[in-house]
Amino acid sequence: MGFSRRRPIYSYRLFPTTFAASAVILFLFLFLYFLAPSPVDDDHGHRYAENLMLRQSVQHARNESESQGVFRVPDGKGMHHRDLWASKNAKFYHGCSSASSKFAKADVVTHPNHYLAIATSGGLNQQRTGIVDAVVAARILNATLIIPKLDEKSFWKDVSNFSEIFNVDWFISYLKKDVKILKQLPQRRGQIWNPYRMRVPRKCNENCYINRLIPVLTKKHAIQLTKFDYRLANRLDVDLQKLRCRVNYHALKFTDPIVEMGMKLVERMKLKSKHYIALHLRFEPDMLAFSGCYYGGGDKERRDLAKIRRRWKTLHNPNPDRERRQGRCPLTPEEIGLLLRALGYDRDTHIYVASGEVYGGEATLAPLKALFPHFYSKDTLATPEELGHFSSFSSRMAALDFIVCDESDVFVSNNNGNMAKILAGRRRYFGHKPTIRPNAKKLYKLFLNRNEMPWEAFVSRVLTFQRGFMGEPKEVRPGRGAFHENPATCICEDTEAKTKTNSVPALPVSDVTSQPVDEAEWSEPEDEDEATMLPPEDMLNATNMEDDGMSTEEPELDDILSE
Repeated sequence: MGFSRRRPIYSYRLFPTTFAASAVILFLFLFLYFLAPSPVDDDHGHRYAENLMLRQSVQHARNESESQGVFRVPDGKGMHHRDLWASKNAKFYHGCSSASSKFAKADVVTHPNHYLAIATSGGLNQQRTGIVDAVVAARILNATLIIPKLDEKSFWKDVSNFSEIFNVDWFISYLKKDVKILKQLPQRRGQIWNPYRMRVPRKCNENCYINRLIPVLTKKHAIQLTKFDYRLANRLDVDLQKLRCRVNYHALKFTDPIVEMGMKLVERMKLKSKHYIALHLRFEPDMLAFSGCYYGGGDKERRDLAKIRRRWKTLHNPNPDRERRQGRCPLTPEEIGLLLRALGYDRDTHIYVASGEVYGGEATLAPLKALFPHFYSKDTLATPEELGHFSSFSSRMAALDFIVCDESDVFVSNNNGNMAKILAGRRRYFGHKPTIRPNAKKLYKLFLNRNEMPWEAFVSRVLTFQRGFMGEPKEVRPGRGAFHENPATCICEDTEAKTKTNSVPALPVSDVTSQPVDEAEWSEPEDEDEATMLPPEDMLNATNMEDDGMSTEEPELDDILSE
């Protein structure tokens, strides 16, 4: 108890002593602080300076982040866990389109007095699908095919004939075992033979052609099918599908002048970089007007695009928000650039852009060029003199773009038109070269909210959304989508080689191509395997005898989407 009574007194007396000692020490510290040399002269000073610089750097980064938002595209190379320039499982698949032993030779089955002529419709690639299907239709009918007549009156207004775009002699020679082909109808009683003109419904299958056309061929002997686009069913007998592939991937070759100029452009891209991306931009005023989308250009944009839309009486009233939500709006050039950067392509990547007049011109392209300064087109790679033989013909210019895109290491499409579909099919057939299709339905919200997240989070979401949209094997189930886009019947799997390499460890989950996807989400194949949003006259479910002048002078809606 005595000790307890003395403890408070001891503590009370100790406090003033401690306080006085602390005051003396503080005074000495202040005295030395003002008289001592700068702290940067010793080790303690170095640590002090480093800490100060670190605090300033953090504050500078914070200020920059606050002024520019948290979303910033890094300047350096991005981290990725995949080969950016090759499809992971491509080596296990190859194109295979040879006819089976049951497929009789043309000279055995062709009727001696039945002739089929067709008139194609639309731009270069829409006409290409018509040519491919015309060969198959002639085979179904066991008729001689007359070299197709190209469309000179479409929106694209190109007066080129078949032999000015495609190598006609190669075409006839390559297909001689499958279908007999003539350059023109033979004369009838010494006079020009005018074939009987008619039209078949869209998605017409084998029985449809046989039931509708054989009776007419028996009576008239020569038929011309008008506006021949999407007039053959997507799903046919295996041998007929393989014939489609032989036509599309082997028989249809561009003329020598087009091939030579196209390969010059390819060589010039390859001289600049070992690899390059080809981008089919599709951001022309007509495309945007047709889509009904809005890109933030205010009243001027609305007036400009509304003026173009008035050319088509059958267009529905635009609903930009709905179109965007459903993934029907082409991405802006900036969005395409951000997508590619998120996928791992850095600013040193060389890009070839296949495009017509871009809405908004250089101002619209500026963000894409800032992300990818190595930016080229046929107009920057070739001189006006070199392009002079092609520049007056839209189909020939489109053919040059087609070649450069086909030969690219990576192809990026920005819509689901015929060029994108045909190139996707070709690239699958010839080795599954990477073909990136933006998953616009999922990406639109991501682009809308990108300034609310850091770059790393944006990249993670892009990699997730793009699974199944990178051109890998088996991304789409066989039979789904347009056959020209997904020629599954003509792609064979090397199961033995695949089995031998099955023990290779899987790539990390963050790899955009690591998880095979059964079916792509970007398009709705059952609805889109033929052209969508077509004029009512093209939806007729009956054969139209004698072309009765149903075509109009205004551009066809599907022509705009076709390329």
